[in-house]
Amino acid sequence: MQRIVDTPAGDARLHYFRAAAPRALLLLGHGAGGGVEAPDLQALAAALPAAGVGVVLAEQPWRVAGRRLAPAPAALDAGWPAQFAAAAEEGLPVYAGGRSAGARVACRTSAALGAAGVLALAFPLHPPGRPEKARAGELLDTGLPTLVVQGGADAFGTPAEFPALPATHRLVEVPHASHGFKVPKRAPLTQEAALDLVVAAVTDWIPRPGG
Repeated sequence: MQRIVDTPAGDARLHYFRAAAPRALLLLGHGAGGGVEAPDLQALAAALPAAGVGVVLAEQPWRVAGRRLAPAPAALDAGWPAQFAAAAEEGLPVYAGGRSAGARVACRTSAALGAAGVLALAFPLHPPGRPEKARAGELLDTGLPTLVVQGGADAFGTPAEFPALPATHRLVEVPHASHGFKVPKRAPLTQEAALDLVVAAVTDWIPRPGG
């Protein structure tokens, strides 16, 4: 199922992957250099509904309009509340997140929107080769339970580069993985195994009833 949502930044397109007996909903935005076809987003959309978590992949207005480059962070943030509100119509706890730039949007906005938690996939801690341009404050200040899933070889920040996280936050490493969670052919784990680690981390993080 797809749905067009009008936002101040233009029309967004939501892609729904429903659970038969949903206990929560995970709303995910994509990065600045790609779309909802990203392998980690697709892996989560394929696997989580069986665990009772519906997934909504949010295709951002700039992509829906056919543009290749993402706008400034303020424009990304402006378009997100309407997408969150549409997901929240399901009446379920909504966990907000995304990969890379989408993770940054969720970190900046989720507390004000009433999200149950934040999922940061491949959080861009800094531009490649520019560790002095750190964006750790966005991640540290979510004010919500936050899961970071980070590739061990991410040029935008490896797990070892992250500062100490508050007790509300959890950091899971995908060994040898790049910013897109790709692993080299010589790595001791396969590409499928790397994505399985992403899915397992998210599945374990979202609370189950009575858990």
